[in-house]
Amino acid sequence: MTRFYYPAKLAPGARLELPENAARHAARVLRLKPGDAVTLFNGDGHDYAAELIRVTKDSVTARVHEQRQGARESPLDVTLAQCISSGERMDFTLQKSVELGISRIQPLAAERSVVKLSGERAEKRVQHWQNVVIAACEQSGRARVPEVLPPVPLLHWLGVSQDFALKLMLDPHAERCLHDLQKPDGAICLLTGCEGGFAPGEISAALHAGYTGVKLGPRILRTETAGLAALAAMQTLWGDFKES
Repeated sequence: MTRFYYPAKLAPGARLELPENAARHAARVLRLKPGDAVTLFNGDGHDYAAELIRVTKDSVTARVHEQRQGARESPLDVTLAQCISSGERMDFTLQKSVELGISRIQPLAAERSVVKLSGERAEKRVQHWQNVVIAACEQSGRARVPEVLPPVPLLHWLGVSQDFALKLMLDPHAERCLHDLQKPDGAICLLTGCEGGFAPGEISAALHAGYTGVKLGPRILRTETAGLAALAAMQTLWGDFKES
């Protein structure tokens, strides 16, 4: 079933215009016609069965028929604290982390981050990342949209009180592995470095803030691989991979 994000309230009986990008994709790429069934979602945890009632090259009108409970959310509440990587690496990480069930994303400016963001440039990048997340939700069937939070410096973020049941830092030199840990009773934070890894002072600050260093096997993983591998492992050990 084709799914589209609609950034406003949805309810059975509503008649609405799809957002411009969604309308163009429906009409010009998918070539949908009046009478075709689609699914709409707005991030509230529900899917909304709808029918297209008018389709032109630039606009699409739909009517909502039914509200359904979304059934593809992870039982794990995981925040990905991802040090900002360059180019398509960050997009890839965000896209795949959404597919793996992440709850929210906190971009962090680390000492070795290649990309430096501030002001209007940071706002534009966050909006771009949020659109990447929305597209990943459309593809993966998720009915909740993980929020991409504004970037903050890593050391500043570590100094703020954080309410997580388990705080993990990926460190290839750590002694512990994920399977050494018990399933947490609450939210998890997964801290992942950028291309150059964490600086020594950042590792010390994270350990002081209560993070547990964990390694993912004997090999050094790239920034766009490490967080995703850890998420997949957590879903296997504690989440819905073992239930699928």
